[in-house]
Amino acid sequence: MKKNSVLRTSGIGKYFYDPVKFKALDDITFEAYQGEFLTLIGKSGSGKSTLLYVLSTMDTEYEGDLFIDGEKITGQTLDKLAAIRNKNIGFVFQFHYLLPEFSCLKNIMIPALKLGKYSSKEIEEQAYKSMEVLGVQDQALKPAAKLSGGQQQRVAIARAMINNPKIIMCDEPTGNLDSKNTQIVFDIFQRISKEFGQTIIAVTHDNDFAKASDRTIELADGKIINHDLKF
Repeated sequence: MKKNSVLRTSGIGKYFYDPVKFKALDDITFEAYQGEFLTLIGKSGSGKSTLLYVLSTMDTEYEGDLFIDGEKITGQTLDKLAAIRNKNIGFVFQFHYLLPEFSCLKNIMIPALKLGKYSSKEIEEQAYKSMEVLGVQDQALKPAAKLSGGQQQRVAIARAMINNPKIIMCDEPTGNLDSKNTQIVFDIFQRISKEFGQTIIAVTHDNDFAKASDRTIELADGKIINHDLKF
């Protein structure tokens, strides 16, 4: 069965210039497919987080081309890129970045309210559905600051899901979690990719996390050294 490509790169290169000119990414070419759980691995300084920043459309200073859902992203205006991000990409980071004084429900709703595609009532209903999938529906009205670290990260994942993006990009999503909560988050990503058809692209230092994903790409010195890696 033919796989549907949701993200494709062609010859991505990236330079940093401070303190000296340095090539951080070198000819990065790969595809990510619908419903795939893909991990990016490599030692510190390998370029994996730099690559994720380019893939997220937030870094526009690069060589080569980036396509999301068949649309060429490279060269688009900043306003268009912001609209593409809000529609197509959800973000999960090592730190949850929840607004501590807001309820979990409100935190989850923010990206959808910003998108403006649905009414507040419809967004609230979707937020509750996302929380139910992630097992935090009973925390909906609590301030985010009152939750445990594992619960906060699950709320952050629900926030990333709210606009039903094609891709959820994650930068060390389990970096601050213990082994139990790491497993919970991994199981959630597996469910999101398989049941909802959303693509997960996650940067990780956790080899066990990477081994259990569908596919791994390994970087070193800004280059892909192992493509479609199966442990």
